[in-house]
Amino acid sequence: MSDVLAVAEHRRGDLRDVSYELVTAGRALADQTGGDLHVAVIGGAVGEFAEKLDREGVDRVLTVPEGEEFNHDISLQAVEQLAADVDPAVVLAPNSVNGLDYAPAVASALGLPYVSDAIDLSIDGDTLRAEREMYGSKVATTCEVDATDGVVATIRGGEWPAAEGRGDAEIETFEVDIDDDAITSSVRGFEEVGGGDVDISEADVLVSVGRGIEEEENLDLVRDLADALDATLSSSRPIVDNGWLPKNRQVGQSGKVVTPDVYIAVGISGAVQHVAGMKGSDTIVAINNDPSAPIFDIADYGIVDDLFDVVPALIEEFQ
Repeated sequence: MSDVLAVAEHRRGDLRDVSYELVTAGRALADQTGGDLHVAVIGGAVGEFAEKLDREGVDRVLTVPEGEEFNHDISLQAVEQLAADVDPAVVLAPNSVNGLDYAPAVASALGLPYVSDAIDLSIDGDTLRAEREMYGSKVATTCEVDATDGVVATIRGGEWPAAEGRGDAEIETFEVDIDDDAITSSVRGFEEVGGGDVDISEADVLVSVGRGIEEEENLDLVRDLADALDATLSSSRPIVDNGWLPKNRQVGQSGKVVTPDVYIAVGISGAVQHVAGMKGSDTIVAINNDPSAPIFDIADYGIVDDLFDVVPALIEEFQ
């Protein structure tokens, strides 16, 4: 048992970026075990997805033409049957809303250990080592899991580079036997996060505000900075949850993934969910009065000071 099975993810007709990161993570593990990398895609335009997933390092792409959008019950049954065919040392899935929905169920059904939100993985013999972060990414931990019979793991997006290059994988249709009576859920629609007055994912410069702003009336200060920089205003989730900004302004796993030229984080601590949505920015500037805030771990430039002192100075400079 040395092969690796990576389950790609798509939404509304597009493969998600983490699918290509799964290829990179899976190839590294397969190199360590001396096995092959199998990439599976379930539902949607599987033929088109298979061509895109045929990246360098992939040995086989398995397409499962069942359904259009993600369905927990179909994914659970399909991955169980894929695992029975591949007999993998590791089953990889994204640590996304979808992955966290079915991956634990797959591990339970197969009687395998489960590791979530890994930021690094390695395997040595029958031991899988997974690096994870805890306490708001302030503590890095490494756990060892007995992988004698296999293991199911989900990986955090943005931690592995996307696989590139054209591969020469075998592309096969994988027929699964779906028990329709066991399908008890369905996708009826989507909430359009990117709608509204602006699409923050298209912005070149973002000024993003977090809970450090303290009060809603203080948002005008950050708006003035955005105006001075001819930038777009965005935020972390607490600002949206408080109703201070609309949902389409939210950056993070449950909001928008953004990759601007410049990202200025004002009063944002840098929780994992937020960082996952903005770590691909070319230049990250962080303003926070807590020198141990996780946002400084990824920032290119950091200002440890009171934002109510720093932001007015920046506005004066740029105006």
